[in-house]
Amino acid sequence: MNDGTIATVRLGDTGPEVGVQGLGCMGMSFAYGPSDAHESRATLERALELGVTLYDTADAYGAGDNERFLSPFFTAHRDEVVIATKFALSIPPEDPTRRVIRNDPSYIRQAVEASLKRLGVDVIDLYYMHRRDVNVPIEETVGVMSELVREGKVTYLGLSEVTADELRAAHSVHPVTAVQSEWSLFSRDIEARVVPAARELGVALVPYSPLGRGFLTGSFVNAEQDLTADDFRRGQPRFTGANASANAALLEPVRTVAEAHGASLGQIALAWVQQQAAVHDLTVVPIPGTRRPGRVEENTAATGITLTQDELALLQPVATKVAGDRYADMTFTSAGRE
Repeated sequence: MNDGTIATVRLGDTGPEVGVQGLGCMGMSFAYGPSDAHESRATLERALELGVTLYDTADAYGAGDNERFLSPFFTAHRDEVVIATKFALSIPPEDPTRRVIRNDPSYIRQAVEASLKRLGVDVIDLYYMHRRDVNVPIEETVGVMSELVREGKVTYLGLSEVTADELRAAHSVHPVTAVQSEWSLFSRDIEARVVPAARELGVALVPYSPLGRGFLTGSFVNAEQDLTADDFRRGQPRFTGANASANAALLEPVRTVAEAHGASLGQIALAWVQQQAAVHDLTVVPIPGTRRPGRVEENTAATGITLTQDELALLQPVATKVAGDRYADMTFTSAGRE
């Protein structure tokens, strides 16, 4: 980081070289209330200046709007960025508020062509299965994904919210470069089985929501009171009612560590996630989301913070005390199927 940019790392045994921290782009056009397009574009450019090269989106974010929004940035910097997008959350025409999980071959082929068109690129660098349809054998799904690699439409394969057994089954069909799952001081269920399996197979972990959807930054306390009506966090159990109050109290040890480093709460939360690479001996590239250039600067600076063993010990019990599940319906997650 001597030139002001973040370090780089290979994304697992088979993947590309990327910055040690990526950028989650969902909130620029979906889920987190109103956004400013000009500021979001400035955020993308500032992230690249700081060495962020892995940019994460999905076809379900705003029914393709996020991919379309990112297209000009990607095409302008095609040789500098690693584009990650996802399929599997189909939006029924009769109800655009719903998401139906689909992993079937015909849908995958339809989805990749639509994403390529919206993104304005010839190849997707990292293509994820966003969620698992348990009615379709994962070997069949990954088999189709591997065909996309052979056809030159996709370079690397990823999976999101899969169990350890699902990861092993998928990897036996085609090398999996990355697994994307929620991982933060508040969400550590993947450490039991998924993380060891990823380490064994040489697969990178790409933690989403490493800031607990902003809760770990202290930017809001109660979603129903502090966030706009169109913010999806108002429907998540951890951020409302008595759960929100109980969880806000859990930030005290994070605040203690932050004061010792002269850092923000968010920087300590990110430093903790980044440090799990050394703790678990595997590649970890978190993708905190933001829509502000200043926040990207704050987030990337966290890659230069190393927590002491005493500080790690202080933060260790936090996740065990969190009130409420991370989703109202946990069947969509690896934790709901392990």
